[in-house]
Amino acid sequence: MTAPQGQAPVTVRTFAQRFSATRRGARLARLLAAQQLADWGVLGGQDAAVLVVAELSANAALHGRVPGRDFTLLLRYDDIAGRVEIEVSDTHDAEPVPKIPASDDEQGRGLLLVEGLADRWGVRPRRGPGKTVWAHVAAAT
Repeated sequence: MTAPQGQAPVTVRTFAQRFSATRRGARLARLLAAQQLADWGVLGGQDAAVLVVAELSANAALHGRVPGRDFTLLLRYDDIAGRVEIEVSDTHDAEPVPKIPASDDEQGRGLLLVEGLADRWGVRPRRGPGKTVWAHVAAAT
């Protein structure tokens, strides 16, 4: 009889949730992402990841909103690679375009923040209508 094998440690954790495409939905996405990252023990990079979630969720709720449609947040934490992968999917086809806002503009800096905080980010089509905006943020436990 062979000895039972120990289970391999979990190295990739995931969290996925749909939210209403509203300001309240974007706020809830940010709060739940912060809680999930804390539950996973992510310390280094947690603030950056939460800010990226906040910006991408706000964009999905404000610019990617299609009446009657939600947006989806997917988080993956790979503790071996030391990174948090963030995906926000909405049903609007228009791709986000970073712009340089004027100094007195009250909006338009979200993607610049994502660019500054994420190691990489991009946009890809999703199955069905819309797009997925993704970002990778360095993290450590």
